[in-house]
Amino acid sequence: MTVAATDAQAERVARWRQARRVLLIRLDNLGDVLMTTPALAAVRESLPEAQLTLLAAPSMRALTPHLPEVDRIVGFHAPWMKAGAAALAADDPPLGRDERQAVAQWADEGYDAAIIFTVCTQSVFPAATMCRLAGIPRVLGHARERAYGLLSDEIPDRDEVGDGMRHEVRRQLDLVGAVGLRTRDERLRFRVLESDRDAVRQSLVAAGVGPRQPFVIVHPGASAPSRRYPAGRLGESAGLLRQATAWRAGGAAEDPPAIVVCGGPGEESLVQETVQALAAADLPASVAQGRVLSPRLSGIGELAALIAEADLLIGNNSGPVHLAAAVGTPVVDLYALTNPQHTPWQVPSRVLFRDVPCRFCQKSLCPEGHHRCLSGVSPREVAAAAIALMPARFPAMPEALQPAVGVAA
Repeated sequence: MTVAATDAQAERVARWRQARRVLLIRLDNLGDVLMTTPALAAVRESLPEAQLTLLAAPSMRALTPHLPEVDRIVGFHAPWMKAGAAALAADDPPLGRDERQAVAQWADEGYDAAIIFTVCTQSVFPAATMCRLAGIPRVLGHARERAYGLLSDEIPDRDEVGDGMRHEVRRQLDLVGAVGLRTRDERLRFRVLESDRDAVRQSLVAAGVGPRQPFVIVHPGASAPSRRYPAGRLGESAGLLRQATAWRAGGAAEDPPAIVVCGGPGEESLVQETVQALAAADLPASVAQGRVLSPRLSGIGELAALIAEADLLIGNNSGPVHLAAAVGTPVVDLYALTNPQHTPWQVPSRVLFRDVPCRFCQKSLCPEGHHRCLSGVSPREVAAAAIALMPARFPAMPEALQPAVGVAA
């Protein structure tokens, strides 16, 4: 770096250190917001006196008590986002009304800086234009085309969807790091409330899980069908795991981990399919009792508390996997190859998929119709991956059970 470049960077960092009202824009789903939390922590640690507002999809306001890194979360249906456009179309407000109201509100609140977090397939320009209309002087974001006056701090976007691209967490840490905002702890953030822990523990006991009994969560849902491992095969995987965990050295069954099947709103059929496959598993009578548990949950806080209490999560590449990373619970991630940059971050994990020529399609539905990136993974591999992440539960297994779960490739 030349002397002039060094001086310019020092001036940039000094300008951002003066920011006192910062708008943080992340308009995606739960997993994307969670993968941005290390960058949010970097802003908070570097600007301890600043007021930080997170602009997110309205459903993300449920995160307010769980993200102490920001002072508040404001909901906004962005018309340039798929979910935002759908919500606006359903409500059918006067064209441009919500955007005009947002710009006026941002101007009234006097933000002196904004950071726009995007994936590499999104454009920074719609949000940057709104920031300019609101009179926000410092605006940071990745740009693939020249932004000129729309961004005060334009970071060239060189990411392409493909092998070797940056993880989504690293992308956002690098963005804020470009203006000197850094954190000492790059893990995902999510504060689990004691009230949620208490509610979950009561639900587990009511469902038949003892206070000290280990348990594994099986979560068959994901927002996009292309990212869902077949629910029936998840149930079969859980049956194999349950059978293996029923044994200890000498072949004696000793309080094996329970299987807790759960899902979000609208995923009831996936949960039921998983439960039915698990119920159909050929298990000894001593194993069969209490192997299917579906406690009722009310909101993101209780889901996070449930995951935090668990020994392991088995699920698709979706929000619960990133919740597991945020609370430190090991995870088996059935990872559809729609894109490569969303694997579990800084948590013990096994990422399972089959490489396919059509990888990184970025589609919500498999365009080839075969779904081989996930369907090629066997239930035995899923169970074996879970076993590998739970060594304390597997001091020994009888030879008769080893073929049932196989060996992870």
